[in-house]
Amino acid sequence: MTPLQKIREFYETKRRMPSYQELMGLLGYRSKSAAHYAVKKLIAEGGIAKDKTGKLVPAKFDAGVPLLGVVEAGFPSAAEEELLDTMTLDEYLVTNKQATFMLHVKGDSMMDAGIMAGDLVLVERGRTPKHGDIVIAEVDGEYTMKYYRKSREKVWLEPANKRYKPIYPTAELKVEAIVTAVVRKY
Repeated sequence: MTPLQKIREFYETKRRMPSYQELMGLLGYRSKSAAHYAVKKLIAEGGIAKDKTGKLVPAKFDAGVPLLGVVEAGFPSAAEEELLDTMTLDEYLVTNKQATFMLHVKGDSMMDAGIMAGDLVLVERGRTPKHGDIVIAEVDGEYTMKYYRKSREKVWLEPANKRYKPIYPTAELKVEAIVTAVVRKY
């Protein structure tokens, strides 16, 4: 097993990158300098990377999930399995990795938009909201997720649940991020 495969296996098992001390044992080295050298080599090869703070992060670990074809969500049709491509969820869902993060959804005010309590939403900072975007906003000092609505005279937040009323800011409305995807695990 190659050093990269050993690190990948460690990452997949523990959901974190190994420390240099753990790398020594994992790769069979007796010194941290040998582990540092191996890391330097793997970074140069593109197998792993360092983030802005110098912390090790996976680079090429996620080989992706096979994209096998199309499934009919209407009337049943014959299904053919054909490997079309492979793709990672990051590749499919994330356009600006540095500005993207996830939030856990609590509450039911966006259920008619298909966003339920327990879902994860992928959000991106730095984009200018447009009328109809689902946003994470700070309104009068509190955070919420709602539709962004704008007319010539005013801006407000609208829920996707008839039990809730639109929110009109009394002091300030600041859009922190725009929702780009919803992730639900069954």
